[in-house]
Amino acid sequence: MRTARLTIDPAFTIGPVDRRLFGSFVEHLGRCVYGGIYEPGHPEADPLGLRRDVLALTRELGVSMVRYPGGNFVSGYRWEDGVGPVGDRPRRLDLAWKTVETNAFGLDEFMTWAAAAQVEPMMAVNLGTRGVQEACDLLEYANHPGGTQLSDLRRAHGAEQPYGVRLWCLGNELDGPWQVGHKTAEEYGRLAAETARAMKLIDPSISLVACGSSGRGMPTFASWEATVLEHTYEHVDFISAHSYYDPTDGDRASILASAVDMDRFITEVVATADHVAARLRQTRKIKISFDEWNVWYQSRVQGDLDGRGWVEAPALLEDDYTAVDAVVVGSLLITLLRHADRVGVAAQAQLANVIAPIRTRTGGPAWRQSIFHPFALTARYARGTVLRTEPVSPRYETKRYGDVPVLDTVALHDEESGELTVFAVNRGTADLPLDLDLRGLPGLHPVQHLSLAAGDDPDAVNTEAEPDRVTPRDLPTTTVGDRCSVRLPAVSWNVLRFAPQP
Repeated sequence: MRTARLTIDPAFTIGPVDRRLFGSFVEHLGRCVYGGIYEPGHPEADPLGLRRDVLALTRELGVSMVRYPGGNFVSGYRWEDGVGPVGDRPRRLDLAWKTVETNAFGLDEFMTWAAAAQVEPMMAVNLGTRGVQEACDLLEYANHPGGTQLSDLRRAHGAEQPYGVRLWCLGNELDGPWQVGHKTAEEYGRLAAETARAMKLIDPSISLVACGSSGRGMPTFASWEATVLEHTYEHVDFISAHSYYDPTDGDRASILASAVDMDRFITEVVATADHVAARLRQTRKIKISFDEWNVWYQSRVQGDLDGRGWVEAPALLEDDYTAVDAVVVGSLLITLLRHADRVGVAAQAQLANVIAPIRTRTGGPAWRQSIFHPFALTARYARGTVLRTEPVSPRYETKRYGDVPVLDTVALHDEESGELTVFAVNRGTADLPLDLDLRGLPGLHPVQHLSLAAGDDPDAVNTEAEPDRVTPRDLPTTTVGDRCSVRLPAVSWNVLRFAPQP
């Protein structure tokens, strides 16, 4: 039987984990907001209509930050529609998803929800159909203490203290021809730079994210980033990246290796950003905001949109995630952690119902999808400093990504507690013995081996009737001196925890 080996040494570090890596995304799309996080009249709704059961699951998920209100939706959004008395708010056509937006839930409700969920808000401004002034108006409403028309309007709406939003996206996916207000890189770069300059005049403490490519497969990929950063480098802090992985074609070997593509994407964006820095004689490093990522059965989307009129909050993109999908999500999280030196923000899309770890039934319960578990456990145990690992692993062949390793790993050392955590994915169809050499951290003993395995039932999903069909389970470990041996089940995501001897 083939065996993998991994040596852990705390001297070889990548960087500290930023808690913003465990972000999520709430867009006015389908039932993410209406029927997801917000449902007045639901048995679990609070007086404002926020679903308490979804709030509890959000906190359990370990979400640190939530991006709002889009997504494609933001490129046609008027933020003023979502503030003030709900009865006075206009109903609008949302061109992004061809629905009717009631605006019953808006900025003020989102900020109340974010406080209840204990998450940091990440706001996006509309640079599709709007521009510099509207972005500045929104920032003034949200962050200025008072004494101006817009800040006093916020106070009149019940928010005496400023919201203090620190993280802002300068539009969304404006390289994509599907986007309302789609622009060339030159057009967007100029607009983003002018918007960024003006916003920082209002609040110099904010961090700004420029739009990168909507995916590594975009025809303008890399040239888009280069042009946009030529305009914005001195004004922004992050360049965004978006990537989704579609299992619809049934090529399981390739979908399990999706993190190989994400890894290449990050490496190429970093190279492009550093090239622009060299050209501009900049020493500051731009980081990546990977603010949309997930498994998504994208080939099904058109079926959701066809033959439907203008309706409110229809069920859209409500994928049922399998055990294999959960393993893939775990591997994508490993990749984000492995690039902790350059990926400073990440947001899994989305939080509730729409390609989401949390599912709900309108008027009924909420439950955890399979992909909930790797996210929640990674957010809980990924603490401290990411260590560089060079595993020795068998390899296998894929159609999409060529020859890839069976084992995918990342290790983290929490200097304060002395604990070590190793996240590991076995992409193979057979169990994989893994030997860990812990000589660099003497005195550790195994605390737990949790495994979410898909090998026995790869298509299993969690449902309202069976909400715990796919869930991690405890497995044994064997330790001899400074070496630990574990068996990673076929097609599995694993978390291995070690602590100093008491």
